[in-house]
Amino acid sequence: MFGLDISSSSVKLVELGQNSAGQYVLERLAYQPLEKGWITDGQIERFDEVVEAVRRLVARSGTNTRRAVMGMPQAAVITKKIILPAGLREDEMEVQVEAEANQYIPFSLDEVSLDFCILGPSPASMDDVEVLIAASRKDRVQDRQSLAEAAGLEPVVLDIESHASRLAISRWTACLPRQGKDALVALFEIGAENTGLKVLCNDELLYDRDQAFGGSQLTLLISRNFGLTFDEAERKKIEGGLPQEYMADLLEPFVDSLAQEIGRALQYFFTSTPHHKVDCVLLAGGSATLPGLSARVTELTGFESMVVNPFDLMQTGSAVSSSTLERLAPSFLIACGLAMRRFVQ
Repeated sequence: MFGLDISSSSVKLVELGQNSAGQYVLERLAYQPLEKGWITDGQIERFDEVVEAVRRLVARSGTNTRRAVMGMPQAAVITKKIILPAGLREDEMEVQVEAEANQYIPFSLDEVSLDFCILGPSPASMDDVEVLIAASRKDRVQDRQSLAEAAGLEPVVLDIESHASRLAISRWTACLPRQGKDALVALFEIGAENTGLKVLCNDELLYDRDQAFGGSQLTLLISRNFGLTFDEAERKKIEGGLPQEYMADLLEPFVDSLAQEIGRALQYFFTSTPHHKVDCVLLAGGSATLPGLSARVTELTGFESMVVNPFDLMQTGSAVSSSTLERLAPSFLIACGLAMRRFVQ
């Protein structure tokens, strides 16, 4: 099965395999832009147009697989960790989970899709287990399911986008000194409309906050300054071809503004938690590769900043476009994590 990431600006596909040594192989990678307004705040507004975009994406990738792992926006999912007695049968645990879920979900259970997984022994008692509950309104789940089916796909897993990005980043943090043990990692996912900050330590999420700034603000500036439609401006921003004054007049001021927003987000984390530093800042998402951004973040914050390529240390199959991989790899973080679900349950 492959990972299918649907965002407000694009749909992305990643298919992974494994070699005989158990290492990941990037077998398929594809990207299809969406027009502004087709998806808003995770809601599919132009169903037929998005279905057609997914069909084109699958065809472009060349995959023969039709089984898809998809993601739900974090804002559309309610999650809660609970403690239950160890040793319960699955049917007994389901009854307990439903009883607990009633306390935390502000909807009737008839209106939601509910699932859970056992995380492991409770830190407080060996007689208990820690369980993660996840719930989302059925209409939001059915939107994703219907979209996949209309595009000729079989949706087999519906994950949470933030969990997928954490799964993908776990490969990267394992390469830090001491395999990332006790390292405080600030991950910024710079999307089209929003930027999410996740602070992780030992694969645990310590802090999660979204802010309303993203790459579409630069696209709007390009559109206004050079008389382009939004979609033309987005394409030229990614592929090049803008006038020479773009760098000094628009790009450099925007990079500085974006770096300052990242610095402010970190300061908000420090003032609202006991922490006062991070070990590194990781940048992902479509705007992570803007020239000079990583260096400017390091300069402003004092913390080492790096752009994340989720496919680092993976073999690359012959069907993968090297130009797409080089330009867009950091924007495939969620799609990579979704694709990893083929091997990580």
